[in-house]
Amino acid sequence: MNNEVKVLRAAMGWSQEELAKNLGVSRQAVNAIERGKHDPSLQLAFAMSEVFEKSIEAIFNPEIQADSHYGKTLRSTTQGNADWNVSLRALTTAG
Repeated sequence: MNNEVKVLRAAMGWSQEELAKNLGVSRQAVNAIERGKHDPSLQLAFAMSEVFEKSIEAIFNPEIQADSHYGKTLRSTTQGNADWNVSLRALTTAG
């Protein structure tokens, strides 16, 4: 998942270690989230929202791939909202 954690952390003037202490996680966890190697739990995402004083949507940009079984896709828009497209054909032909 793309995110703005590194940018927001730098804007606060914090090291990864300082952010980790504020969140109650390891520096390695912060590094993995910044690099997109790990997605935070919902609880950690809310904690980041509080620490940065930003909405979760302003911090994280989900990239969900199409679900071939149900034909769902999630597209981010410039407003940070998402639109669901559901293929009725995929739903009616499944199973």
